[in-house]
Amino acid sequence: MQQFFIRGIALIAFSIILAPQRAFAQAQDTALDSKQLLSLSLEELMNIEIHSVSKRPEKLSEAASAIQVITQEDIKRSGATNLPEALRLAPNLQVAQVNSHAWLISARGFDAIFSNKLLVLIDGRNIYSPLFAGVSWDAQNVLLEDVDRIEVISGPGATLWGANAVNGVVNIITKDANSTQGFYMSESVGSLYKYSASARYGGKIGSKLAYRVYGMRNSYDTTYIKDKAGKDISQNDEAEITQLGFRIDYTPSEKSNVMVLGNFYVGKENARPEKSGIDGQNITGRWTRTFSPNSELVVQAFVDRTWKRDIPSLISEELYTYDIDLQHRFPIGKRHSLLWGAGYRFMRDEVISSTTFVGIVPNLRNMDVVNAFVQDEVMLWKDRLKLSFGSKVQHNVFTGFEVQPDARLAFMPNETNTVWAAVSRAVRTPSRFDKDYFLPFYPVPDSVPSVQGGPDFISETLIAYELGYRVRPCRNLSLSLATFFNSYDNLYSVEAVPGTQTYHIQNGGEGHSVGLELSGNYQPFEWWRLRGGYTYFHKEIRNKPGHNADYYNLGLDPEHQVVLQSIMSLPYHFQLDVAGRYVDDIPGAMGVSDYLAADVRIAYVLRQFELAAVGRLFNDDHSEFAGTYIPRNFYLKLTCRL
Repeated sequence: MQQFFIRGIALIAFSIILAPQRAFAQAQDTALDSKQLLSLSLEELMNIEIHSVSKRPEKLSEAASAIQVITQEDIKRSGATNLPEALRLAPNLQVAQVNSHAWLISARGFDAIFSNKLLVLIDGRNIYSPLFAGVSWDAQNVLLEDVDRIEVISGPGATLWGANAVNGVVNIITKDANSTQGFYMSESVGSLYKYSASARYGGKIGSKLAYRVYGMRNSYDTTYIKDKAGKDISQNDEAEITQLGFRIDYTPSEKSNVMVLGNFYVGKENARPEKSGIDGQNITGRWTRTFSPNSELVVQAFVDRTWKRDIPSLISEELYTYDIDLQHRFPIGKRHSLLWGAGYRFMRDEVISSTTFVGIVPNLRNMDVVNAFVQDEVMLWKDRLKLSFGSKVQHNVFTGFEVQPDARLAFMPNETNTVWAAVSRAVRTPSRFDKDYFLPFYPVPDSVPSVQGGPDFISETLIAYELGYRVRPCRNLSLSLATFFNSYDNLYSVEAVPGTQTYHIQNGGEGHSVGLELSGNYQPFEWWRLRGGYTYFHKEIRNKPGHNADYYNLGLDPEHQVVLQSIMSLPYHFQLDVAGRYVDDIPGAMGVSDYLAADVRIAYVLRQFELAAVGRLFNDDHSEFAGTYIPRNFYLKLTCRL
């Protein structure tokens, strides 16, 4: 495969050499090429159709939720190299890099080793892990060029999306195959982002079937820690991953669509005493039948296999997931739009320990989840006052039935103002780490410290209250403000059994969090756009009566965070982009100091070719989690689109 990429780059270079006269002529043109201007105006950005809030198309400006949309242009112009870096562009997410390939991502706090209150989907495929109720970000890769948009909801989404959509939902949506026709290739070389190559080809068979196939390979260099004398010590955590995939979109008629996509990946991650490994395969199919602009039926199913051998913990996991969902939307009279659905998921999770240090007992679990939901959207007054209410009922093997209701009210007095409010209940169901964890793996006397899973551990619960305002005061400015108060109960705790050194996982915590999220877009000129936001977050966790635990591990959350992205299309086919962020300090044993970072991208675009230089500037090497230092990153990227 590497020879294929090398030959492709040689072809690109040869093509450039063949066209020197035309390139020189265009370099003399000081006018901006229309293709270099920002692809979407501010008004078009506010009218983007989103699906994550209500599982139906609706304008971003009218959504009764704290939602941010990261577009393809935002991703490309940021210089992001993977999904977590792209998610840094959402000011309503907390993103921390753990090492060269591992990340922590959460919304509205609880950003810990097992960030378990954020639900993530890729083209409708839920990538939740029942082992720790989170996401293994090192195994989640997409070709960023093919991402259409990322919809990021901060706040509960459990009524439609189910358990674990407690503090937020991230929905990554890729382009359909009709939008990725032709040839794409890119190659990058750099420091921390050591090497990357990708290629994609899209074509058609007849007028009704479109397809694409792609391949990509990423390689990351090591991060480091500091010894007591302040000397840098490499963590030897280099990683590389290769992924192949395809997508097919078939449109047999104007009212029907069939989509099938699949991904296959394998990777290695350095660790002592040997390399960790990951590999997986997944395939997703979706059938959509449209009856009218207000009525459709969608059936989706996916099969996902993941395998990971984690050397630091000396365990390996193989997970098979089988999932099928149905949803149906239709109007009732002139004012009601009813959405209902049902689904079933079966998971076969096998965890094998290669040591007596840590274990999961039983090593094999079969788990199923059954759910059904209904939501009614009512137009109370013209098209200005809208009420949505509904609930999801879900059954799991650990806690049985869970009910997650939600009510949202949106008032739109005119086209430029939206006021919304919401009250929701969501749950985080137990993971295998909560129920089946043993440290050490073998029985020990009561005098020796040990940790055991909680046989009586139940779901963590949230009651959330939200209030928001979205406004476009003038043609080139839009602002959004969301405030929230979250009340938590039955939070995870690790506590000693009285009179012993045996610790059990329990539900000993309760507490609340408050915060606000301010975001906006400003476009002073057609060729320059600014986007970003500020987040304030404060959390207080305490013991419930009769419990005594330390809650530092329930989240390493900054109180203040600022994200700002500047996108500029300049004369002579140049682009200058900056994606900056400030993250407040996180006190505590595993905390880190505040830091300022800015990723600067300079690109030259000549027809189908693009040469970009990206560097992380304006900050020293810094730590984002538990003493791991992230070095500065510089890379060059050459891209060809034919």
